[in-house]
Amino acid sequence: MSEEKISMGDFTGAIGALAEEKGIDKEQVHSTVEAAIAAAYKKEYGKRGQNIRAEMDAISGEMKFFLVKEVVDETTREFIEESEEDEETDSDVKKDDHKTAEKNVSLEKGAQEGSDEDEEEKKQRYNEERDILIEEAKKRDKDIAIGDTIEETLPTETEFGRVAAQTAKQVIIQRIREVERDAMYKEYKEKEGEIVNGTVQRIEGRTVFVDLGKSVAVLFPREQVRGEHYSVGQRVKVYIESVELDTRGPGIKLSRTHAEMVRSLFEMEVPEIYSGVVELKAVAREAGSRSKIAVWTDDEDIDPVGSCVGQKGMRVNTVIDALGGEKIDIIEWNEKTEDFIAAALSPANVLSVEIDEETKHARVMVPDDQLSLAIGKHGQNVRLAVKLTGWNLDVESEQSLAEKEAKDKVAKATTDAKSDDTDKKEESKDVAADAEEEKEVVKSDSSDADDLTKIEGIGPKIAQTLVQEGIITFADLAKADAKDVSEKIASVRGSHDPTTWPQQAGLATAGKWDELKELQDELDGGKA
Repeated sequence: MSEEKISMGDFTGAIGALAEEKGIDKEQVHSTVEAAIAAAYKKEYGKRGQNIRAEMDAISGEMKFFLVKEVVDETTREFIEESEEDEETDSDVKKDDHKTAEKNVSLEKGAQEGSDEDEEEKKQRYNEERDILIEEAKKRDKDIAIGDTIEETLPTETEFGRVAAQTAKQVIIQRIREVERDAMYKEYKEKEGEIVNGTVQRIEGRTVFVDLGKSVAVLFPREQVRGEHYSVGQRVKVYIESVELDTRGPGIKLSRTHAEMVRSLFEMEVPEIYSGVVELKAVAREAGSRSKIAVWTDDEDIDPVGSCVGQKGMRVNTVIDALGGEKIDIIEWNEKTEDFIAAALSPANVLSVEIDEETKHARVMVPDDQLSLAIGKHGQNVRLAVKLTGWNLDVESEQSLAEKEAKDKVAKATTDAKSDDTDKKEESKDVAADAEEEKEVVKSDSSDADDLTKIEGIGPKIAQTLVQEGIITFADLAKADAKDVSEKIASVRGSHDPTTWPQQAGLATAGKWDELKELQDELDGGKA
């Protein structure tokens, strides 16, 4: 039964339509079709070992075929007598033919590289279908050298059997997929670091898959804002964190918590930032809760903070909505470090800032009634200020400074008492007593127990009682025994459990606010 033949048809029109449909370069499709037709020609009319190249006119569709041979000599090929060749098994011939076809179609770059390494280790066997001796090649072109290729024109054929056509089809499908994947990777790689709109396609556990149009990206749980919920079909704004090339397409990782997402949103909403008139100098973010940004401009006629806020707060409110209600503090950047640090701690008022350039450490003084505001809930305000400025900050109030000075006097008096002669011991005790009396005056005058109220379970009355009992700072509480503390506050109405107070105070003393927040979240059932 004779095999039915299939005409080539109008390939040029199909190539244009395919390129347009897939959104890829027409030249890439054209070269893919040429490689596929070359494979079909070899299947139908060629011989084993041949390296065939097809050439198709982009306008008329006219086909030309060439047999490509490499110029070799005894140093690059292994020559075997005909009798020895006849003894080679069929499997060896098939393997050799498979490697040649793989080279013609260029389907697997990795396989080709591995093949090249094998050739370097061991000489290939001479094959007159794909090789030509240098002596013979010189008769056609005297300037040709070893390693060059020479082409021989083959008869033009435009009809192929079904098997050959199927081979061409498979080559085209595979190659088009590779080109389409590379095109998508390049497109989204250019969008890395940008915000795009997407639709939630599906949710697997806590992992959300977002349809971006041409590709599907993934939003992992760690990149999701705490408390946000997603549903299939929901429209979301997402930040493209990274794009990696994968065998199934571009691997796109999204984020809703990245600090640069805040920057990108302001660039989208504030024309002055997009054009560069206003510069967004720094961003600090605790996703889902609060962000701080520092803006600056050298144009005296433009208010950088007002530009970001917009008329009636329209611009900043749009950004807040996109972030799911996250609060945003906008401050003006200042090249003077002291002023910048003071602004970063807003809304608290700052009395003074002392900086140490070598250690990047700053000591900030605030009014007594502004200390809790400067530190923020669970230390959030000062943490964001540290991220925004890049400086380590110690925030103190006037009252805490007075207490520290009183304690220093007591310590100094005690040290002096140990080192002085016996005749001066009584005098040293008097100095220590005076210092203790001064400390007690400071305690009695103290009406601000905000520091101790940062401990979960301590209210203003308990804090006041503890101060009267000599427990003034976090360090004092950290050293205290829970039973002793319980006895000291026995006069305060209500039930109180000071078991974890020393532990919390220890974390506060060490400045480990994040760990303190986690401990307090556990104590109150995970609520912030």
